[in-house]
This record gives sequence, structure tokens and C-alpha cells, in this order.
Amino acid sequence: MSATGRFLRNNGLTLAFGTAFLLALAGQAAAGQADLNNQLTAAGLQPLGLARYLTSSQFAVDVTENWQSEYLQFFLYIFGTVWLLQRGSPESKELDKAGTESQREQKIGPHATDASPAWARTGGLRLALFSRSLGLIMALFFLGSWTSQSITGWSAYNAEQLRDLQAPVTWGQYVTSADFWNRTLQNWQSELLAVASMAILSVYLRQRGSPESKPVGAAHTSTGIEG
Repeated sequence: MSATGRFLRNNGLTLAFGTAFLLALAGQAAAGQADLNNQLTAAGLQPLGLARYLTSSQFAVDVTENWQSEYLQFFLYIFGTVWLLQRGSPESKELDKAGTESQREQKIGPHATDASPAWARTGGLRLALFSRSLGLIMALFFLGSWTSQSITGWSAYNAEQLRDLQAPVTWGQYVTSADFWNRTLQNWQSELLAVASMAILSVYLRQRGSPESKPVGAAHTSTGIEG
């Protein structure tokens, strides 16, 4: 197999979903521009070109409000599954392994191998950070995208206020407004429902060959095993 073939095989999951993300983002941009221009035309205002729409607060808030809910989902899931269990689900650890587990189980410190990452073989702050790095980066992505959503949403909201000949609001007023939390909670509830559904449905249903499913012949009560 060529070097290119190996690269595509070894990174197929990331490449496929990354490409799908870019296509969906492009589709959202086209549909969002058309929708906004329909609203502007109906109000007797000048429609926006694509370049101007892509740099507008309207486009930014629509993107970031979805990103923040996705990263919230992963942040809560990553940290929650350290302690929370679901009997029979491959999304859960085995029932006797709740918690951060021992150094031997985690292959850190004196139990690290030659193939272990360098920070897994150390101690102190570096090990503490590395051993929580996935959850922490998801938390940072969530906070960053939530902040971006609040700022761009505030700008978009005030643009609508001015079009309607109403006074703009401060950022503090916006993030405590019904408009902001209506947008935010619509996304949060859908993401949390999806996680809960996956956790319980994977107890009884199977997808042959998927690491998100138990082996087809595994008992419903088998916990923490993947196909």
C-alpha cells in the first residue's frame, strides 16, 4: 500500500467526518444567506452578498450556538463516565470500575510502558494535566464557543432591534434574555437526549462491526465491552 493509501486508511474516520462537516457548513452558509436575504427583502432592505454574510453576526451565531452544545455534550460525557455507569452499555465502564482507576490500570507513572506518552511516565502537574487533557480541552472549546455565541448573538439581536426601530441592549441584558436562553437550551436538550438514548439503546440493540456497539452475540447485561 502506498503512503497516501496508508494515510487515508489510518485517518479515514477524521477525514470523512471533516469533509462532511465542511460540506454541511457550506450548505448552511448558502441556505442561511438565502433565508436572511428573504427577510431583508421583505423588510425593504438591501440583501447581503455571500462574502458579507459569511462575516456577519447572523452567520456566526448560527454556527457557534451548535458548536457550543456539541462540546458541552462531549465535556459532560467524558467527565460523567468517569463515575456514572449504565449496566449493559458499551458506553459505560464495567460496573466495578467507577472512578479514576489505579495507576496500574491507567498505565501511568511506574506502570507506564516504553510506548506510553512522555507525560504519562512523569508525575506532578504534567501528569495531572495530561490525564485530564481530553475533558479539559472540550471544556475550553465549550466555553470559547459559548462566549462566541453570546457575543455574535448579541450583535445579531441588536441588528434586529435597530431594524425594528427599538433600542439595542447590553451584552449582560442579552445573555439573561429569553432569546439567548431559548436558542441555547434548544441545543442543549437535544444533545443530552442523544447521549441518554445512545447509552440505553446500546444495551439492547447492536451494530455489527461498530466500536460503539457490543458484539452482536453479547448478553444484554454485558457492560463496558465493544464490538
